[in-house]
Amino acid sequence: MSEHRRKPPQPQGGGRAAARRGQSGSSSGRRAAPRGATGSPADYGLGQGSTDEERSYSGRAEARRAAQRTGGGRRRAAEPGRGGRRGAPGGPDGSGGGRGRAAPPGKKRIIDYPRAGKYGVARWVPSWKLVTGLFIGFIASLVAVAGIGYAMVSVPNVADTATAQNNVFYWSDGSQMVATGGETNRQIVNLSQIPKAMQFAVVSQENKTFYTDSGIDPKGIARAVFNMARGGQTQGGSTITQQYVKNARLDDQSQTITRKFKEIFISIKVGATVSKDEIMAGYLNSAYYGRGAYGIQAAARAYFNKDSVQLNPGECAFLAAMLKGATYYDPAGSTSIDPAATPDANRRRALRQMQNTLDKMVEYKHLDAATRAKYTKLPDVKNPRSNTALGGQVGYLVDLAKAYLINNTNVSATDLQRGGYSIYTTFDKSKVKALEASVKNVQKNNIKPKERPNTDTHVQFGGASVDPTTGAIKAIYGGEDATKHFTNNADQTGAQVGSTFKPFVLAAAMKWGVKNPSLGQEQAQDERTPVSPKSLYSGQNKLKIKDYDGTVWKNDKGQEWLQTNDGNESYGSPPKYQIDLREAMRESVNSAYVQLGMNVGLDKVKEAAMDAGLKENSLAGTSFPSFSIGISDPSAIRMAGAYGTFAASGERHDPFSVTKVTSKDGTVFTHQDKPVEAFTPKVADNVTDVLKTVVDKGTGTNAQLPGRQVAGKTGTTDGNKSAWFVGYTPQLSTSITMFRYDDNESSKNRTFLEMYGTGGQKKIHGASFPAQIWHDYMADALKSEPVKDFPTPEPIGVIVNDVPSPSASPTPSQTLTSPTPSLTPSGTPTSPSPSASESCKFSWQCSTNGGTGGTDGGVTSSPTATDTSGTGNSRGNGNGGLFGGPAG
Repeated sequence: MSEHRRKPPQPQGGGRAAARRGQSGSSSGRRAAPRGATGSPADYGLGQGSTDEERSYSGRAEARRAAQRTGGGRRRAAEPGRGGRRGAPGGPDGSGGGRGRAAPPGKKRIIDYPRAGKYGVARWVPSWKLVTGLFIGFIASLVAVAGIGYAMVSVPNVADTATAQNNVFYWSDGSQMVATGGETNRQIVNLSQIPKAMQFAVVSQENKTFYTDSGIDPKGIARAVFNMARGGQTQGGSTITQQYVKNARLDDQSQTITRKFKEIFISIKVGATVSKDEIMAGYLNSAYYGRGAYGIQAAARAYFNKDSVQLNPGECAFLAAMLKGATYYDPAGSTSIDPAATPDANRRRALRQMQNTLDKMVEYKHLDAATRAKYTKLPDVKNPRSNTALGGQVGYLVDLAKAYLINNTNVSATDLQRGGYSIYTTFDKSKVKALEASVKNVQKNNIKPKERPNTDTHVQFGGASVDPTTGAIKAIYGGEDATKHFTNNADQTGAQVGSTFKPFVLAAAMKWGVKNPSLGQEQAQDERTPVSPKSLYSGQNKLKIKDYDGTVWKNDKGQEWLQTNDGNESYGSPPKYQIDLREAMRESVNSAYVQLGMNVGLDKVKEAAMDAGLKENSLAGTSFPSFSIGISDPSAIRMAGAYGTFAASGERHDPFSVTKVTSKDGTVFTHQDKPVEAFTPKVADNVTDVLKTVVDKGTGTNAQLPGRQVAGKTGTTDGNKSAWFVGYTPQLSTSITMFRYDDNESSKNRTFLEMYGTGGQKKIHGASFPAQIWHDYMADALKSEPVKDFPTPEPIGVIVNDVPSPSASPTPSQTLTSPTPSLTPSGTPTSPSPSASESCKFSWQCSTNGGTGGTDGGVTSSPTATDTSGTGNSRGNGNGGLFGGPAG
C-alpha cells in the first residue's frame, strides 16, 4: 500500500464515537461538548504545545472531521490556500479543504450577486439592499441626465423661428424661374395684436389646460416615444408649449428619439421660465397656416387680406382649423397634392372643424352663446395667392413641380414648406410663352364676354406639351393667371375628351383583336383576330349596337342602344353603309368605333388607354358602349403623354416635370427614365398613320404644319360642353382643351355649360379654336427643330368584315333623317357650322378639303328615340342616355 494511502493509527480515547463527541467541543461545532469535557487540548488527545503533524487519527473520516473542526465547521469560508472542493487536500498548515463555496473573508464584493452563501433559487434572488441601492442609483442617474439636459438647452427666440427658406425653381435651360417659399410669408406681432378669440380658439381646440399645465404632456410623450421606438410615425407636441418648441426648431426636424427628448427638455425649461402669454405669442407667430403663411399676421393677410388684430371670432376659429393641416382644410383645395383635397371636401372639413372649435369655446367659457351663434358659415376667404411672382403661368408650373415631388419622391409637403431646395424643372420658357400667347390670341380675337354674356362667359382653355421621347413636360397652359384662376386647366378638370379617345379603341383592336363571335365569353377572350385599319364597319346613324356575338346590346332595363353620329348623318352607301376604320377615324364616325369597341371588349379598350398612359381614376366605367367615344375625363397632360406613346412607336414615357432636386446636403432627387413598351411599333405606327389621315384630309386639317408630318384627332362632347384637339409630331405631343364652367365649383362637381354660340360660332368643335391654338403654338415651338417623319408602318391585322366596298375612295355620306343636308362638291356632308355665306372669317368654316371642311364629326346628337330615359354613365354631367352616346 502506498504511503499516502496508509491508514493512520487510531487515537487513544475511544475511536470514532469519541472523535465525533470531541467535535462538539469546538466553538464552531453543532453539538454541545460531552460531559466532563473542559475544552482543553487534553480533552481531545492533544498535549500542550503539540502541532498538527503530531496528530494521529483513527481513519479518513476522522481526519476529515478534524480538518473541518480546524477550518471552522461546514458553514465557514475556506481559509486561503485551502481546497474548494469536498475532500480537497488542505494547505501547507495541514488544514482541510472543507466545502469552501463562498468568497474568502475580507474580500467582499460591491454587488453581492449572485449572493454568497446562498444555494438554489435563493442564490439568484437579489437582496432588498441590492434592489434599493440600484433604484436609488437609477433615480440619481435620471436626475443627473435631466439636469445636464436642462442646463444644455436654451429657450427659443420667436424672432428666429419659422424662417423658412426659399425654394428656387429653374427652367429647363438652367435659368431661374422663381424663388418662392419664405420671402414675405412671416411678420411677428405682439400678443396685443392677436385677438383674445384667436388665443382662446387654439386653447379650446388644442390644449384646454394650457394656462395651468407645466408645458408637457407625459402621456403624449410616452405615446410618441413608444411609436418611434417601434418604427412608427412621430406625433406632434401634445401641448401648445410643445408645439411652439417644435415649430421653433425648423432646423432640426429629424424623426428621432434624441430630437424628441431634446424637445421635452426645452419644453420643460420654457414652461418653467417663460410666461404663458409669451408662449402663446410665440406659438401663434411661428405656426404654419398654409398658403406659405407662417404666423397669425401672414395668415390673416393670406386668407382675409386684413391684419390679425381685425379678425373676428369666426375667422379665428377658421384659422385654428388651418393649423391642423391646410392641405385638407383650405377652401381653395389642394388637389395637386392629394386628389382627395378638393375645394368641396375641404370646405366641409373646414366648416365642421370651425364649428367644433366655436362650440368648445362656449363650453370652456371663452365665448358667449349669442356671439357664437353669429358664425355658422365659413368666412369669405380671399385669393389664395399673395405672391405676385407666381402670377401668370409660373404659379401653375410651380404647383405642378411641387405636386410631382410630393407624389413621386421622398420630398414631403413639410419639407417644401421649410424650403432650401433647388428644383430643376422640365419646363421650356420659350414654349410656355408661345402656348400662352396662342391661347390669348384666340381669346382676344374671339371670346367677347361683354358682347355675348350668355355664351362667352366662363370660357376656359387648357393645354400641355410633352416630349414623346422622354415624357418631359415642356409647357402647360393652366388658365388666365395663377393668382386669379386657381384650377390648373392642364391638370384634370372633369372635361370629357370625346372622340380624341378613339385612337385607344383602334390600338386595342390592333393589339388584341376582336373576339370570335362563335365562341363563349371566356373562350372568346383568348381567341381573337387582330384588326387591320382596312376593316369595314357600319357608318350608319342610329346604328343598333350589338355585343361581340351579334346579340343586340341592352342595358339592365332591357333598352337597346342606338348610336348617333354628328348631325344625325350616316357614312357609306346604303344599305350597309360600310366604311373602313381609317375613314371612320378621319370623319370621326361614332357608330363604327362604338361597335368596334364592343367587338374588342371595353375592358381591353380601357387597358389600351392605360397602357398608353392615362390614369385609371380618370377613366369612366365600361358598362356602356359610349365608353369608346370619350366619356372619360383625363387631363390635358395625360392626353399629350398618351398620344406621345404613339409618337414614340409604342414606347411610353410617363410625363414628369422635375429632373433634379438639390439642397445644402447635396442631390436629393434625380429623375430616372423608365420607358415601357405599351404597344409594339407595328401597332403604334399604324395608329399614327391613321391619325395622319385625320390632319391631312379629315376633321383636323386646321392643324396642318406645312412641311411637317402631323398626326392628331379632334374631339367634341355631347351638348357641346367641351372640345379638344390632340396631335403630335415625332418631337412634340400637345393637347388643347376648351370648355365652360363655373370656376368656383370643384372639378368633380362643377357644371359644364354648353358652347353653342360661343365665340360667335354656331357650335364649337375640336377643329375650331382648339385646333387653331394647337397650330399656332406648334408652329412657334418647332420653328428651330429639324423636320422628322414618322416611321413607315408595317401591315397589320386582318381585314374584318371584308366585303366589296361600294367605292375605293371615301363614299358620299347620306343622312337617315329628313331633310337631307346639301353635299359638298366632293360628295361629303357639309359642316354643321355656319355656311360660307354666313361667314368665312374662320378657316374651318370655309375649307372644303377632306370632305367636312375640317369640322369634327365626332359630336353626338341628342337622343331622338321615344325612350331617352337611359343615363349611359354616371360621369358626364347627366348626358349620354340611350340612343346616343354622351360623347363623340
